[in-house]
Amino acid sequence: MSPRKKFREPSSEFRESVLETRTSELGTGVAPRRAALSVLTSVRKGAPFDQALDAALDGLADADRRLAHELAAGVFRRQRDLDARLMPLARHGWSSVALGLRDLLRLGAYQLVALDRVPVHAAVSTAVQLAREEFGEKESRFVNAVLRQMGGRTAAPAFEADPSASLANRHSHPDWLVRRWLARFGTEETERLLEWNNTRPLLVLQPARWTLEQLQQRFWESGVSARRAPFDAGLVVDHHRPADLPGFAEGAFQVQDPAQALVVRFAAFPRGATIYDACAAPGGKSIALGLTAGRVIAGELKRERLDRLRQNLARAGSGREFVVCASGLAPPCRAIDGVLLDAPCLGTGALGRHPDARWRASPESLDRIALQQRALLEAAAGAVRPGGWLVYATCSLEPEENETQVSHLLDRFPAFRRDPGTAMPPELLTPAGDLLLLPQRHGTDGGFAARLRHAG
Repeated sequence: MSPRKKFREPSSEFRESVLETRTSELGTGVAPRRAALSVLTSVRKGAPFDQALDAALDGLADADRRLAHELAAGVFRRQRDLDARLMPLARHGWSSVALGLRDLLRLGAYQLVALDRVPVHAAVSTAVQLAREEFGEKESRFVNAVLRQMGGRTAAPAFEADPSASLANRHSHPDWLVRRWLARFGTEETERLLEWNNTRPLLVLQPARWTLEQLQQRFWESGVSARRAPFDAGLVVDHHRPADLPGFAEGAFQVQDPAQALVVRFAAFPRGATIYDACAAPGGKSIALGLTAGRVIAGELKRERLDRLRQNLARAGSGREFVVCASGLAPPCRAIDGVLLDAPCLGTGALGRHPDARWRASPESLDRIALQQRALLEAAAGAVRPGGWLVYATCSLEPEENETQVSHLLDRFPAFRRDPGTAMPPELLTPAGDLLLLPQRHGTDGGFAARLRHAG
């Protein structure tokens, strides 16, 4: 069985596990729908999905938290499909429907077409109640009429004959991004990538203060299913709340996708080295680096991210990680053994984990962030001692953020050379020796990394 199939779980099976609660609870719960609507509203105003989710779920019971998460993420993952079903039912046109009311209709429609265990009457009645609370009696009657016209589990709408437009609509992705991927990967791989992005990711844990073997053994002894992630990069666990797992309080593990763990493995900094993690929050790579480093300088600029970085290092770090408030454009160290720059990016390799990110991305934002990455990479190069290493990484699939950045740096800093090492399976390396992770091939988040050595 391929790593991708071994790692993933069909979305229908996931929804069964997520909604392990009584139908009556699902049917009468307005609270999770209200929380999901709050998430959508906050994200539309610019809040990151994770932050909006944390704020909206506070105080909810576990079953309601899971349902609210599924609803909010599901709307982002299937927005174009949902809109195609709803638009013909808006008598005065979709443009006449207020933005907040559209999201409320999408929440109801998502339950009707995607969540078999939610009764039709529950999806409709809770949407009508929320519309009455949020918008008024007239709007509640409109929501009732539209959702009842959908007739329950309706057939998917027909889409354009143009392959890129059809894929973009069916899998709810921006047209420009689908066109790029079709040109690069072809139709079959692109569709697999789009399907991956619309499947909620599983929980993967990486060892911190315990070894991978100790972690797996303790989980098995506690009755927690735990299997190896692709390329032995962590453990996939059948669980929803990491804080409830054995070893959490002791800092035995951290939550991190295999792709991020593979970047650290690829970096292969020498044991005992002093390393600067230039964009360190939330701290996963700093924790992994600290297992073998002599010292890790974990840099972060934004205060809220600094707080989260400190918390994570205090819980699961080795004690060899030291937090500094610093901009990646002004490294707080010079002549250091190694620098890891996990640069800000569009995140097109992790759209399954961040379902709203696809709607934030645009060709213009790609151009802007590529300029930012170039400046960060040049600054990081200036901090590496002769003979040291610079590892540049992103969770993007776009060449402008990856290979193009490395080529530019090598032109500007001729003392650097690619030095991919021997730590990675050949199927994960490009012909140039860079790490390239593709969800549709490797069963992890997508990502890129280049390992460069300062030749002196």
